Amino acid sequence: MTVRIVLAGASGWVGRALIAAIAQAPDLSLVAAVSRKAAGKDAGEVAGVSSLGVRVVATIGEALDAPSDVLIDYTKPDVVKHHALSAIGHGRHVVIGTSGLSAHDYDTIDVAAKEKQRGVLAAGNFSITATLLRRFALEAARYVPDVEVIDYAHAGKPDTPSGTGRELGELLAQARQPSTAKPVDQLGGVRETRGGAIGGPTPVQVHSVRMPSFVLSCEAIFGLADERLVIRHDAGSSAAPYVAGTLLAARKVSGFVGVRRGLDSILD
Repeated sequence: MTVRIVLAGASGWVGRALIAAIAQAPDLSLVAAVSRKAAGKDAGEVAGVSSLGVRVVATIGEALDAPSDVLIDYTKPDVVKHHALSAIGHGRHVVIGTSGLSAHDYDTIDVAAKEKQRGVLAAGNFSITATLLRRFALEAARYVPDVEVIDYAHAGKPDTPSGTGRELGELLAQARQPSTAKPVDQLGGVRETRGGAIGGPTPVQVHSVRMPSFVLSCEAIFGLADERLVIRHDAGSSAAPYVAGTLLAARKVSGFVGVRRGLDSILD
């Protein structure tokens, strides 16, 4: 059965790569694409491939008029929640690749998805190596209580932390043991230098670095007396690592109800 896809963020870095990949996949079909700046163009033109006969529209409402199965969203943090809720309201499953949503946002989306019996798969990073970072870090958290996260991105990235860093912090905060570090509220000086507390019941300090030369990197630092473990993921300049994971999510998202976080939630 062919999975009919609506793609929001079609003119973006990952969006363009997804258009080309969907066009080549025999079991996937692009039926609508959303991008304000590319509205009116053929989606194939936007992606630099041959014409696909799919006109890019400016709003999610226009895109959802087309019969479809799954919305893939790679837009911006200020609109992705609205897009997800709109798609669920129209009976679509959702794959979210946009970062910046909070745990509360996902709780709201989860309620809506369960009410409509739809699936939502969200990941701050759909690459395989980023997925392995999460898996290995959660394993390490079983044995090492002290962990902090540093996420790195280019100077223009609008959200902090990145979706990768936020998700990792939230997951570790549920799995880790209490930290041995002095609590932030007991520190003097500039407390903000200790980063932001993410998740619960045992929050993880997450630090964001924004400067040129980075695409996206994330590391979990674990410390014991006289030893330290660093688990790190680095992304290159191509969007290719995210495409395969995103399309796997599009194929799998109809198989469950509610929100799942992370590509590892659907891997065997």
